[in-house]
Amino acid sequence: MLDFVTVYDTKKGYAPSLKEIKKHFKLSSESTVHQHLTTLEEKGYLEKEKNQPRGIKVVADSEINTQDIIDEFPPLQPVLSKEKSPRKLINKLNDLTAAEWIPETISVYVQKGLGAGSEEAKIERQHPAPYSFQDVARLVRFFTKKDDLILDPFCGVGSTLKACAINNRRGIGIEIVRKYSDLTKERLLKELRPDLFETINKDQRVICGDALKELGQMQDDSIDFIVTSPPYWNILKKADHKVKQERISKNLDTKYSGLKKDLGNIDDYSEFLEVLSGFFNDCARVLKPRKYVAIVVSDFRNKDKYHMFHSDLAQKLEQGNFALKGITVLYQRHKKIFPYGYPYSYVPNIHHQYILILQNKKAFEASEYAKK
Repeated sequence: MLDFVTVYDTKKGYAPSLKEIKKHFKLSSESTVHQHLTTLEEKGYLEKEKNQPRGIKVVADSEINTQDIIDEFPPLQPVLSKEKSPRKLINKLNDLTAAEWIPETISVYVQKGLGAGSEEAKIERQHPAPYSFQDVARLVRFFTKKDDLILDPFCGVGSTLKACAINNRRGIGIEIVRKYSDLTKERLLKELRPDLFETINKDQRVICGDALKELGQMQDDSIDFIVTSPPYWNILKKADHKVKQERISKNLDTKYSGLKKDLGNIDDYSEFLEVLSGFFNDCARVLKPRKYVAIVVSDFRNKDKYHMFHSDLAQKLEQGNFALKGITVLYQRHKKIFPYGYPYSYVPNIHHQYILILQNKKAFEASEYAKK
C-alpha cells in the first residue's frame, strides 16, 4: 500500500483518496484502508492531514526498506481472502463488450454509405427511400444476440435482412410491393457471401404482403427486436429539386407504389398517423416482453406545414404499448444540398433522421400486477 501511495503521488503530484486505494486493492470498505494507513503513520512512513480527502503524505526523508515493511506488516492477502468475489455482470441484451457498448449509446450516429459508385448500392438505390444496411447493423448488434429473430415490417429492398445475415441473426422482412420483395431476394443472393446465402431461405424470410395483415399470422412473443423505416406519409408524391435530379432523370421510382393498401398513399396526415401508430402498438403482441423497437423516421414539410413526424409518432406509441427510451439522431452528411425556398423563404435541407428507441411495456404491466 505504501508503494502504491508513493508511485501514485510521484506520477500525479497528489495522493490517492481512500476510495481509490480501496478500489486498487479490491477491498470492501474504506475502514480497512484507514487501518493500514494509520499503521504506516505510526511507523513513520506517512503523515496524514486531518479533514483532507487526499491528505496523505509520504515522509520523504525516512529511509524505507522494502523488506522491513514486508516483515513488520501483515500481508494484505488474509484481508483479501475475506472479501466477496466481485459480481459477474451478465449481458442479457447483446454480445458486446463494455468497450463496444459505450460508443453505441451516443445520441448521434453519422450515417454510413457505400458510395454512389459501389456495386452493392445498385439494388438499394432502386427504392425511392432506401436506408443503409450498415446503420441498421449497428442497431441489430446492440439490441440482439446471435441467432435472435428480428422483424422489419416495412422491408423495402432488404437492408435489415442483409444486416441480419452478416451479423448471424435471423430476419423476417415484410414488403407490400412485389418488385421490392423480389429485389430483396436478388440483393441477398448477389451481395452476400455464398456461405451466408446458404441459410437465407431458413434464416432470412422475405414475405410479400400487407404488414398489417401479415402481423396477425405471427405468434405471440416470437420476436426479439423490431427495426424498420416506415413510409413517411405521402411526401414522395411531390417532385421537388431532389426528386427531379436524383430520381426522375435516372428513371428511378419516385413513390412507394400505387397500391391502395400502401400506407404511403393515405392522403390525410392524421389518418396516416392513426393507422401507423395502431400497427406498431399491435406489434407489442409479437414482440417479447421488455424487448425493443427502433423506428427510423424523418420530419418533413407538406406545402407550408412542417410536420414533426418523429414526435407525433412517439407520443402515439407512448399512449399505447411502448415506453420511449431515447432518440438517436442519424446525421446524413453525404446528402446533397438543394436551393429550397430561394430567394423567397426559409426551407431547410433536412440532413438527419431520427431513430426512436422504444421498449415493450408488456413486462412492466405484468410486474405491477404481480405486486398487487
